[in-house]
Amino acid sequence: MQVLNGTVLLLDVSLPLKDPVPIFSLVLFIILLAPIILRKFRIPSIIGLIIAGMAIGDHGFKIIEKGSLSLLSNAGLLYIMFLAGLELDMAEFRKNRHRSLVFGAFTFFIPLLLGFVVCHYWLHFNFMATLLVSSMFATHTLVAYPLASRLGITKNEAVTVAVGGTIITDTAVLLILAIITGAAAGNLNTYFWVRLGVSLAVFATIILWIFPMVGRWFFKKIKDDKTSHFIFVLALVFLAGFLAELAGVEAIIGAFLAGLALNQLIPHTSTLMNRIAFVGNALFIPFFLIGVGMIVDLRVLLKGPEALLIAGSLTIMALFSKWLAAFFTQLSFKYSPTQRNVIFGLSGSHAAATIAVILIGYNMGIINENVLNGTVLLILVTCLVSSFVTENAGRRLAIIEAERKPEKDDTPERILVPVSNPIRMEALLDLAVMIKDPDADTPVYPLAVVQDDEEAKEKIHITNKMMETAVIHAAATESQVQAITRIDLNVADGIARAARELLITDVILGWTDKTSTTDRLFGSIFGTTLDNVLQSVWETVYVCDFSHPMNTAKKMVLVLPRNTEYEKGFLHYLQKMMILAKQIGARLTIYCQDKTRAAVEAFIQYIKISAEISFKPLGEMEDFLILSREVTRDDLLVVVSARKGTLSYNAYLEHIPAKLSRHFKDNNLILVYPEQIEMDFMEPGVQPEDLTLAPIQEQLANLNKLGKAVKRIFKGKQ
Repeated sequence: MQVLNGTVLLLDVSLPLKDPVPIFSLVLFIILLAPIILRKFRIPSIIGLIIAGMAIGDHGFKIIEKGSLSLLSNAGLLYIMFLAGLELDMAEFRKNRHRSLVFGAFTFFIPLLLGFVVCHYWLHFNFMATLLVSSMFATHTLVAYPLASRLGITKNEAVTVAVGGTIITDTAVLLILAIITGAAAGNLNTYFWVRLGVSLAVFATIILWIFPMVGRWFFKKIKDDKTSHFIFVLALVFLAGFLAELAGVEAIIGAFLAGLALNQLIPHTSTLMNRIAFVGNALFIPFFLIGVGMIVDLRVLLKGPEALLIAGSLTIMALFSKWLAAFFTQLSFKYSPTQRNVIFGLSGSHAAATIAVILIGYNMGIINENVLNGTVLLILVTCLVSSFVTENAGRRLAIIEAERKPEKDDTPERILVPVSNPIRMEALLDLAVMIKDPDADTPVYPLAVVQDDEEAKEKIHITNKMMETAVIHAAATESQVQAITRIDLNVADGIARAARELLITDVILGWTDKTSTTDRLFGSIFGTTLDNVLQSVWETVYVCDFSHPMNTAKKMVLVLPRNTEYEKGFLHYLQKMMILAKQIGARLTIYCQDKTRAAVEAFIQYIKISAEISFKPLGEMEDFLILSREVTRDDLLVVVSARKGTLSYNAYLEHIPAKLSRHFKDNNLILVYPEQIEMDFMEPGVQPEDLTLAPIQEQLANLNKLGKAVKRIFKGKQ
């Protein structure tokens, strides 16, 4: 509201807009409509948002002043770098680290050297401008990665190598940027190098060591407040950016390292990850891209041949140098031309780090307006080329991989989660979402069983409210949920009937009283024994007790009994546990006998899993209490048991629940009963001594069902 000549004006609609309400409204409509319109032309939304910023900015129709969006635009830049670190699959990078290092070297040094030649000898830039622009060529942003994800090729080595190279190139370029800014300020002396080295060491220690420790403590103490979790993560991101500036480097390095530090604390299927990605994609990142467009003045390209020469040279060099890096990577590792094109498509686009480098150079006076606008044109062209190349090559690669895959399994995965306590319900649903095949179109089934008595009607009303809470919680993770309420004589019968009717493959149960024995595992919730459930449900059953969030686990310990490799559900629960370890970012340590280890290693070799897995010997299950000396309270302990009379059953397994309650009361626990062949009776304790690895070899030879599912699931962090 303004006062003009004694007249009160309710709204100033003169251009450029100054009132935050119409400014915010206009930007939101741009964010809404630009992707919808450009999607019809198969143009990435990033291009539309930049063009929109060019139209509404100071060099377009002057609808909004440049400074009006500076706060959210700068926040968006940090958010992009944070998401890049958060979504990176560290297990995949470590698995292919040598090839990623080679590709990272190619995609860093080739653009840097060729760019230096072009900028210095062709464009006649001075040394500082030449070094800055050349380093800009070495960066790349994974703009086309969502295309690879939708095509299902992220497990391919070419994709993982390209993603791994991002760490090397962006980190190296941002360090060069710190040196350039120091030199431009006249501070490039011995004190600068000592200060930079010490400050970077202190900064890296705080981010990579203290941040995860503080994060793990916070998530344990504040378990149920999802809003506080998001604000906490956001605060750490911008604190990391501030600490980076104190250390003498750019804030985007801090944001990127914050993403790496919190990578293992935020599962990709969690509610928190969904909210982080949602807020970034819906708000912060679009504001950044619009802000990039607002600084561009394409009229500079019409002022003379120099502007066109610079823009054309930068764009051609950016694409050619990245293609050359992909070509040498192909020769080094004997990749196919299709894989080479996928690598080029993923690494050929320039966006976040590129504009950050150029903007800093422009603000410091190292480069002029022609280079700035030429760089934005480079961003436009490379993002378009990258998207088209990745889509075309990715489709061909997806077809090639589809021809190698086994036939599709017709048996759908169905997970049943019997719940009664709203406090523990969320943790059980989170586990179901983490181990579920993301490509499966079947929902998760929360189940509430009401005992058939005179109070059944009242209990149904209470149960329905609890089921509504379950649906809302699962919706936050964008997971399908179909809530079910049953009336039955007892809970065990209700679970068994639901499992049969819905063709359930996995049942996740809550373990409410850790001080109890097997007969009291479910306490007052189920009013029955675990034995009754296991005798009627022969699918995989997980009995869970979570004292703190699963994502705070540093290590996951999996204890396998003797002969478990001969059970029908061995491969099924094994792949689920590996998926869980990957989701929570924990190292996996497996305690088992030699024969079991051979079977596990054969399975790992088949699916080529990217995870930190180590083995330790375990004699008999009676020796498993030695784990109490090696398992810390931050570890997730998973013990595989067996039903009576089955191949892997041992009388000692009957006492496992009580021993877990007594010796691991502060740990997160999962007790797994694998899918086994249904039987009426077998003398307990009978162990087949003459078994060989033939059954498991036969299973591994017929992994058309489970192997395919695992390959789809291990796509890397998305």
